[in-house]
Amino acid sequence: MKKKTVRAGNGVALDKQKLKRGAVKPQARSLLRNVVQVVRSNGSAVQANGHLCIAADVKVGTNVKFSKFINLYGCEVGDETKVGAFVEIQKNAKVGRRCKISSHTFICEGVTIEDEVFVGHNVTFVNDSLPRATCATGALQTEADWKVEVTLVKRGVSIGSGATILSNVVIGENALIGAGAVVTRSVPANAIVVGNPGKVLRYLEPRGNHE
Repeated sequence: MKKKTVRAGNGVALDKQKLKRGAVKPQARSLLRNVVQVVRSNGSAVQANGHLCIAADVKVGTNVKFSKFINLYGCEVGDETKVGAFVEIQKNAKVGRRCKISSHTFICEGVTIEDEVFVGHNVTFVNDSLPRATCATGALQTEADWKVEVTLVKRGVSIGSGATILSNVVIGENALIGAGAVVTRSVPANAIVVGNPGKVLRYLEPRGNHE
C-alpha cells in the first residue's frame, strides 16, 4: 500500500461524512476510524500506512510516521519519529523526537526514550525483574500485584537488533548497544556494550547536540 499523509482539516471531515453515509466500503471503515483517532490526538499531520491500532489517548507529535500493524495505547510519541511495523508501545511509555523505532520492537510501560534514539529490529524492554503469572492465591496477577520498574534511554543512544534491555537501568547519552546484547546494568555515556550479560567494550567520541 502506498504511504499517504493524513492531515487534520477538511479531508478528515469528509471521511467522517462518508462513514456516516455508508459511502465507504466496510473493509475501509476501520482504517479511516484509526486515521481519525491519530489526527484527533493533537490535531497535527500524521503519516499513516493502514492497519493501525492506536488508542485515542496516545499523544502524537507532528510529522510522526507509522507503518502497518502497530499497537499503541496510553503512550507518547514525539515529533518526526518513525515507528516500524509490528511495534507495540504500552501505556506510560514515552518516545522522544526524531527517533527511529524499527519493526517488531516491544516498548513496555515504564520505559522513557529520549530524543534521537535508534532502536533496531526486535528489541525487547523489560519492566519486571521477577515476573509471575499468578499471585500467592493462585489467581492471575493484576496491576495491584506488582510494581512497574522503569528504564531510561538517554539522548542519541543506538540499540542493535535483538537486544534485550532489563529494567532499573539508565543507558547514557550516545551509547551503542550491540546486536543481541542483554543489558543488565546501567550503561555509561558513549559506551559500546556487547554480549550477555552486556559489558563495555570501549568508548565512542561524544556527539554534538542537534537542536
